[in-house]
Amino acid sequence: MKVKRNINWGVYLVIDPQMEREALMNKLTLCLQEPLAAIQVWDNFENILDVKALVVDICSLAHSKNIPVLINNRWDLLIDSSIDGVHFDTAPSEIDFIEKAVNRPFLKGITCNNDLSVAEWAEKQEFDYVSFCSIFNSVTSNSCELVSFENIKAAKSIFSKLIFLAGGIRPENLVELKGLSFDGVAVVSGIMSSEMPNLAINRYKENLKNIE
Repeated sequence: MKVKRNINWGVYLVIDPQMEREALMNKLTLCLQEPLAAIQVWDNFENILDVKALVVDICSLAHSKNIPVLINNRWDLLIDSSIDGVHFDTAPSEIDFIEKAVNRPFLKGITCNNDLSVAEWAEKQEFDYVSFCSIFNSVTSNSCELVSFENIKAAKSIFSKLIFLAGGIRPENLVELKGLSFDGVAVVSGIMSSEMPNLAINRYKENLKNIE
């Protein structure tokens, strides 16, 4: 049975597959010069003819550095592929069916807003992480409500695995998160919009260390 790759502390990179293919792969190659917690492929697949082939190519790059790759919502892509896991935007009602259909160990994560019952559900289902969104106002997380810091603090007593924070997080505002108990940050544009995304990742990591 295939062993799961681990999600680690630090920067959880979210990538948009709508980026031009060569540019996406070039930036991802630069990103992988730095250790990452994981990579998530956003399920923005409009006009992409072979979604699985694209995600498998992303996995090939990431797995060369032993970084796990998760797909956003599209759990069906885990079947007969090297994708490591799935990130759900909302709790799926058919989680038992999904686990049987995939038929191998896989990583599971979910977005939490201010409803801590989602974290409670994820704990019961033995999810690997939860991601609170949105921490700050964000263009790429405009569907998320702003999360109360008190709820983030309370989550540690509810959820025993990794906690990530997402939405509008930049290296310079990480200091505002000091005092919260979390394991890393999920970032989209703050990294992928940079000409040197590896340097952007390094800045996030250094600032994360400074608020520990």
